[in-house]
Amino acid sequence: MDHFDYVNGAMHVEQVPMAAIADAVGTPVYIYSTATLTRHVGVFRDALSRLADPLIAFAVKANPNGAVLATLAKLGLGADVVSGGELMRAIAAGIPANRIVFSGVGKTAEEMRLALEHGIFQFNLESEPEAEMLSDVALSMGRKAPVAYRINPDVDAGTHAKISTGKSENKFGIPYDRALVSYAAARDLPGLDVQGVAVHIGSQLTDLTPLEAAFVKVGALIEQLRGDGHDIRTADLGGGLGVPYDPSLPIPPLPAAYGEMVTRVTDGWNVRLMFEPGRVIVGNAGALLSRVVRVKQGAQAPFVIVDAAMNDLMRPSLYDAWHDIRAIHPVGQRATANVVGPVCETGDTFAMHRDMDVVQAGDLVAFMTAGAYGATMAGTYNSRPLTPEVLVSDDKWAVVRARPPIEALIEGDSIPDWVRG
Repeated sequence: MDHFDYVNGAMHVEQVPMAAIADAVGTPVYIYSTATLTRHVGVFRDALSRLADPLIAFAVKANPNGAVLATLAKLGLGADVVSGGELMRAIAAGIPANRIVFSGVGKTAEEMRLALEHGIFQFNLESEPEAEMLSDVALSMGRKAPVAYRINPDVDAGTHAKISTGKSENKFGIPYDRALVSYAAARDLPGLDVQGVAVHIGSQLTDLTPLEAAFVKVGALIEQLRGDGHDIRTADLGGGLGVPYDPSLPIPPLPAAYGEMVTRVTDGWNVRLMFEPGRVIVGNAGALLSRVVRVKQGAQAPFVIVDAAMNDLMRPSLYDAWHDIRAIHPVGQRATANVVGPVCETGDTFAMHRDMDVVQAGDLVAFMTAGAYGATMAGTYNSRPLTPEVLVSDDKWAVVRARPPIEALIEGDSIPDWVRG
């Protein structure tokens, strides 16, 4: 459920007409709904209500906007970060360091030092060399780093290949069969406090079966590790729960079903459970608002050319991802059309042969379910400025990231004197 609804024939976000935002800010523009964020946090938390003190660490990579993070911080969420920059964003937004988990395969010594200075809750280690580096950094600071190893359970999540993370050929984690050896080596590193186990098998999961299979393997590993004398106190079960993009497809499992499965599988583990939801919190809370530049006739169907492009919303180009496309002022007619952007790439395509509202030049359209992996993946290809972002709450709205002028892009370049001369 989201709070993007039609009122008197015009799409609103909560109580604000989306056209009013377009008139004031211009297009394209990302728009986020506070009410939707709040609802999704509540639904996810309710799903885990039978667990003792779970740590819900929002996956900052899904949407790192400071106002979004601050909203989630007020709702009590922690953060899952994968870079020093994300760590600093989370801290700046008011998320306490003791609710932050640092994941990612390429942590540098500088990032480790930064996280230790802030006193984060846990590092999720991805390799033995990383463990050795972190131990050295912690010792140089006179500290011990709280860690878990991310386990690669060799479970196929059944999602898109580019967002699958739990198969043996993926770059993430240590092989399940090597876990006991890796944990034994980590115990001998004086700068580490080995406290947990972590797993994450992919994103946009639409079936709980692979998740349950991975969690069962984690439970068995915890038992083995304790048998080897390890004091395992945490288990990070990652994120990845899918959201509905295409209304013609079955709805992904609801958080309530996920919570029931987790509660059942983890019964008796005697650990603090941790979760890294991202898309399921922010996906449906955002939309990308765009204006139609023109409509031109193609060989088979008209091309609806909008002012948003692949650099604003990369998911369709990168993953062949499906986003519902809705007219802000629908006229009650539908037709088949191709929706494309202005970037000089054939891949700058949002939809082909899509049944959609009939639109014409100047009309506004919204790409729905764009709150996750939208603005955060944007770039400036074709010298297009980054897309602004707006946060709405009831009848109030504010620009929470302004559109930078093109002059800022130009001024970022330095031309050496020997070139000018």
